[in-house]
Amino acid sequence: MLEPLPDTFVAARDGLHALAEHVIAPARYRADAHIGLVPLPGGFGTPTFGDGERVRVDGVELVHDRPGTSTRVRITTIGAAAQFIGIPPGAPADVYKPATPCAPDAPLEVDADSARVLAEWVALGASLLDDLRETYAAYDSTAATLWPEHFDLACELGDAAAGTRANYGASPGDDTISQPYLYVGPRDPKRRAGKLAAYPWGAAVTYDELRAGGDAKGAGMDFFLEGAALLLGQP
Repeated sequence: MLEPLPDTFVAARDGLHALAEHVIAPARYRADAHIGLVPLPGGFGTPTFGDGERVRVDGVELVHDRPGTSTRVRITTIGAAAQFIGIPPGAPADVYKPATPCAPDAPLEVDADSARVLAEWVALGASLLDDLRETYAAYDSTAATLWPEHFDLACELGDAAAGTRANYGASPGDDTISQPYLYVGPRDPKRRAGKLAAYPWGAAVTYDELRAGGDAKGAGMDFFLEGAALLLGQP
């Protein structure tokens, strides 16, 4: 069951997005030149990098894991978070164009209820994408990755040459759809037709639509499987 979105959700989502773009992904990039993040208990963060280091969000706290030690601090500002990790704030130059401003001293309005709902949404998306990738294991899937600039969890499936490759993902919401949603986005614009043409990128099902049915995981899986079947055929 999905709980109602708190009134503070959009502000918290935008704060965590800024943290991902300007602190968490850059911490990883400085070590291994990769920006991809992953779902983690309580939220999201980097995979383990370097000599066993990890930076992650757990609820309303930023956590810095290193071999033999784990420290955490309340999320307040980008500047304070970057200082806690020991890096300068800001997205890595020429790697991605950030969608959020790097305002080091601006408060990040991340409350416990919204942080929990976002973490649950990311976990639901991860579970759905794992099941989809297993169902269509023969279709050259990428790993599900949370990209800091888009702040959504996504993977790709299909054959680009045949026009069947698409992005499958879970977004926490954006300027087009303000609430969280699942999406199927065919890479070939010619395949964005019928049910796969509800939005400029393809198809989507919203948080409210998933919540209304009472079985968000079942409805979400049905949505992904229908989109994959339209592009790839039955598994």
